[in-house]
Amino acid sequence: MKEVKINMINLTINSRQVSVPSGSTILDAAKKLNIKIPTLCHLELHDLKMVNQVASCRICVVEVEGRRNLAPSCATPATEGMIVRTNTSRSVKARKTVMELLLSDHPKECLVCPKSMNCTLQSLAADLGIHSICCEGEMSTYPIDNSSHAIVRNLDKCILCRRCETMCTEVQTVNVFSAVGRGFETVVSTSFDLPMNETACTFCGQCVAVCPTGALTEVNNIPNVWNALRDPNKLVVVQTAPAVRTALGEMFNMEAGTLVTGKMVTALRDLGFDKVFDTNFAADLTIMEEASELVHRIQHRGTLPMLTSCCPSWVKFIEHNFPEMLDIPSTCKSPHQMFGIIVKTYLAEKLNILPADIVLVSIMPCLAKKYEAGRPELHNDDIPEVDIVITTRELGAMLKEAGIDLSILEDDDFDNPLGESTGAGTIFGTTGGVIEAALRTAYEWLTDTPLEKVEFTALRGMSGIKEATIPINGMNFKVGVAHGLGNARQLLENIRDGKSHYDAIEIMACPGGCIGGGGQPYHHDNIEVLHKRMEAIYREDRNKTLRKSHENPYVKKLYNEFLGEPYGEKAHKLLHTTYTKRQKL
Repeated sequence: MKEVKINMINLTINSRQVSVPSGSTILDAAKKLNIKIPTLCHLELHDLKMVNQVASCRICVVEVEGRRNLAPSCATPATEGMIVRTNTSRSVKARKTVMELLLSDHPKECLVCPKSMNCTLQSLAADLGIHSICCEGEMSTYPIDNSSHAIVRNLDKCILCRRCETMCTEVQTVNVFSAVGRGFETVVSTSFDLPMNETACTFCGQCVAVCPTGALTEVNNIPNVWNALRDPNKLVVVQTAPAVRTALGEMFNMEAGTLVTGKMVTALRDLGFDKVFDTNFAADLTIMEEASELVHRIQHRGTLPMLTSCCPSWVKFIEHNFPEMLDIPSTCKSPHQMFGIIVKTYLAEKLNILPADIVLVSIMPCLAKKYEAGRPELHNDDIPEVDIVITTRELGAMLKEAGIDLSILEDDDFDNPLGESTGAGTIFGTTGGVIEAALRTAYEWLTDTPLEKVEFTALRGMSGIKEATIPINGMNFKVGVAHGLGNARQLLENIRDGKSHYDAIEIMACPGGCIGGGGQPYHHDNIEVLHKRMEAIYREDRNKTLRKSHENPYVKKLYNEFLGEPYGEKAHKLLHTTYTKRQKL
């Protein structure tokens, strides 16, 4: 293979010389020298191949020799022989002035803001030594949009960095947000200023994950949980998703990727939950249904490819953007919704309690799960399968409210019969994990041969689209995996246009899958955090005695006692769902 020669650019920053590849910015060069330049609107996610370079905030301005005007370092290309100063009194003063002007049109409610202590604007103001508001004048005001179950939009706190627009348009290709208006009236808003629940928003929450202020936050369900825990007439049950245990520790100064499964169980009992269960159990249950559906489609010449349906954000995306393809997703409910219906039926019968007297709380890495729990088809006799959804961040906040330090707790075990899971259920939390779990079961069912090597490494990693061909019973079974809705769009367009053929596909809306969900602790653009969370998922899988969903003894017992055959009549009634063609806005 011919070696590609990279053209290097030589420049000087703060009297230090540096060489960077052609196309690099001044900010790139400064990072190579470990020179810190403050940024606000800049967003750089290497694994997603995405950089926000709108240079709208002007916080990162520097002096360049020979230029009259200060240059935004995040969007100014490095050139040969360039001489840059990042810390001159002129550039520092300009940054402070810009920050003071931003603060002059920003609410002064930091103490009660949901993003307090996680607000980049707040941190930069402190770093720049701003301790008073020097500019007072007219402030822009807008009504708060809390129309959805998932996301709250407070435009009073928008600083026009346009990070949400970049994430939504360039990475997720949903195109909900755009800058509208001029001058003081400029704002990042939806088309025709529609409320969020009337747009094509998938509620993935990636806009919330990158917003540097409190302009975009999740709907706060913490008070609802506290109210349920205080109600003596309710049995309050909690389930925790696989990705939560890989990230919750970060909120208690633990290293990213630290598994806190047992400590989390102890903490939930300390909060007062009556039963503490694992969504991984329902992930195993999902595989029983999903693998059965896949085998059925293969053996009966059904519609292929079959797409996994565990991600509600991805489901809403296909409903809006590819309604003509709604026959290819699996009809399986997501694991936390399967868990919900089993709690409100099977567990209710076992405990001799009315479903209406059970409150089921789901702790999820995802904002879309909040939206999903409100879908009308996911109610049984007008009783929601899942009553309340909170995020990993909300759980961390609850523990801090209660004075519980996760890091010092002892490990405890989940309750049974709905707390036992296999490694296959665990890997649902990362991109490639759902389809790998399904293959571990489907392979054995199709071949009647034990699968000795259970790890399908070709389906792992942070590549946006992954492919693998697996020989199964004389069939070259082709699998596709995509994470991030932009990659999902590309994959689906190729299928629709006949450019690609697959037998099974997994899609997750968030970068990295659930580990990078919109409700996880903020990683502040550090993608290495996602890699560590991913490794934690696979580490827990490797440490499991059972690693195939169909080997879970409690799942077997559930079918024997209650559901009957996998993909049978009762299982289909309780564990499967329908989809809706939606208008693309």
